[in-house]
Amino acid sequence: MPYRLGVDVGGTFTDLILVDEKSGSIHTAKVPSTPADSSIGVMNGVAKVCDNAGVDPSEIAQVMHGTTVATNTVLTGTGAKVGLVTTKGYQQVLQIARSYVPGGLGGWVIYNKSQPLAPLSCTIEADERMGADGSVVRKLNKTALTKELKKLKKENIEALTISLINSYANPAHEKEVEKIAKQVLPGIPVSLSYDVVPEMQEYERTITTVANSYVRPKVAAYVKSLERKLKAKMKDVKLHILRSDGGMASAKVAQSLPVNLLMSGPAGGVSGAVWVAKQAGFENLLTFDMGGTSTDVALVQDSNAQLRRETTVGDVTVRASSVDVRTVGAGGGSIAHVPELTGALRVGPESAGAEPGPAAYNKGGDLPTVTDANVVLGYLPSEVRLGGDMEIRKDLAEKAIKPVADALGISVKRAAAGIIDIVNENMYGALRLVSVEQGFDPRDFALIGFGGAGPLHANALGKLMNSWPVIIPPGPGVLCAYGDATTRVRDEASRTFIRRFGNTSTSELTKIFQQLANKALKTLEKEGVPKAHRSVTYQADIRYSGQGLTLTVDFDLKKLKSKGLSVIGDPFDDMHRQLFTFALEADKEIVNVRAVAQGKSAEIDAKKVTGSGSRTPVAAAKIGTSKVFMDGKNMEANLYRRDQLKAGNKIDGPAIVLEMDSTTVILSGHTGNVDKFGNILIAPSA
Repeated sequence: MPYRLGVDVGGTFTDLILVDEKSGSIHTAKVPSTPADSSIGVMNGVAKVCDNAGVDPSEIAQVMHGTTVATNTVLTGTGAKVGLVTTKGYQQVLQIARSYVPGGLGGWVIYNKSQPLAPLSCTIEADERMGADGSVVRKLNKTALTKELKKLKKENIEALTISLINSYANPAHEKEVEKIAKQVLPGIPVSLSYDVVPEMQEYERTITTVANSYVRPKVAAYVKSLERKLKAKMKDVKLHILRSDGGMASAKVAQSLPVNLLMSGPAGGVSGAVWVAKQAGFENLLTFDMGGTSTDVALVQDSNAQLRRETTVGDVTVRASSVDVRTVGAGGGSIAHVPELTGALRVGPESAGAEPGPAAYNKGGDLPTVTDANVVLGYLPSEVRLGGDMEIRKDLAEKAIKPVADALGISVKRAAAGIIDIVNENMYGALRLVSVEQGFDPRDFALIGFGGAGPLHANALGKLMNSWPVIIPPGPGVLCAYGDATTRVRDEASRTFIRRFGNTSTSELTKIFQQLANKALKTLEKEGVPKAHRSVTYQADIRYSGQGLTLTVDFDLKKLKSKGLSVIGDPFDDMHRQLFTFALEADKEIVNVRAVAQGKSAEIDAKKVTGSGSRTPVAAAKIGTSKVFMDGKNMEANLYRRDQLKAGNKIDGPAIVLEMDSTTVILSGHTGNVDKFGNILIAPSA
């Protein structure tokens, strides 16, 4: 009987979900992450989830994995030493960038520009030139290039990027350089800009390809190591890695194009949230994923996550499709402090992480964190065991919060409440970024809270956003792993095609899209995806003629054939109006075109809750009460076991719902209703 395993590695915990592909039964596990080598935590989790399910690891056929290896490599600056080959005259391309300085007019005063991922000392020029139309302006000087590559060899580079001007129009010279480089620098992984992002704008193309080279050795080593360990336990297992855009890539593709994995971790949570919400009947939602280190938020419309064409990690922005996830340094492990200079309470972005963790974990941590504040307020009672195993110590949490309370001259409970209020405001700001500031009204969206700490704060965020209901799915702490297990193989092919609408033939454009579709579908063919399970969607990056920015429009190719360019032009006007409040009468211009090929989503039906709330009242799930500090006063909250709740049960706040991987807080004046799938739908009491 084959099983599918979803694995999500977070900064604090590694979450796993084991799915029986025949019966649909599900088993979950949560283990501490092992930052030094994530594969150790993954294998610990495999052993635990298989033990919980009574399943031999050899029965697992597929492992779908969301990883932060690429992300952390960029954030910590621990990537490869990258060499760069560019066209003569363009050696400074990464240094000049777009001359962008963040922070407004005075930003340059405090701006410390980080070193490029490929240092100038490791950048060489190729004497060649390709025209924007793909014609050869100057042939490649192979002799001079060989000499330069030999100099580069002395720099002991670990990866090489080849990014030549206008290579998106004709990659012939890049391929010639690659051939010579493999002779001079054997064993060094080579990334070509034409393979990574064959689109115009030399800086964006170069930084994206350099980032690919920068993370490639580390990602490749991790994927190979994990695949080897998995195959030692599961002989014929297939390993897939989650892409930033929510699709899956094979282990082989992930090793060669790791730049597409930079937002792999957060994408899993959004995919899982979409699946849960769709089953429950909600298509428009704000996702709120709060873990131990950070919080990720995104917006989903019509069951489709909003995507963007750029991915930003730290101060590196690359051109790679990703789910439009915004991240803030606010998590359960975020550390609270009171700077002596201001005397004002601050929370984060520093985190206690998995080691030593919050003081309440009793693992040696003594700094006040958001988790400790939740413990002090009674939201995480001693009955809770994180991951089912880790004990909570309230006395240690109070001891950690006391210095903050003393610095502010208030009680420990009020200091803890202040910590929660501030971290909630930080996350509220991130939710506004993906909703209000993108032209969406949050009142039109439900909010789904997940991650280990999400359900603790989701009700409060729903209140701030006025987004109802707040959905708390079963197993919210392992929803990212759920997303990994339910996503599908995906690839895309793109090219630059700059043409005004007035000069564009629908038949010519259709032909180009069909060529791109064939290219993208080859990946699915290699993965063994049946023809009947393959689908292709189409996109065009459009702007008004003379404009600098582009907006991406999704469309139906059949409609383009029958109705013409209005199929992409009218939606562009609507998007422009939504974002900027106006649309222009100016001629429109196509810039880039793209085909996205996808396999079929995994068909896993949400498990329905047994029993009925009409026959089994909510009191049957009650296990006691707990003193909580809420709305500035002491209250008594009922405690409920999540696995004892039945469909139709109604939970009046204040209440706390306990389960293995997370804890849900229902505030006073609010009610949680349990639906047939076991989701808790929280809304203001009538």
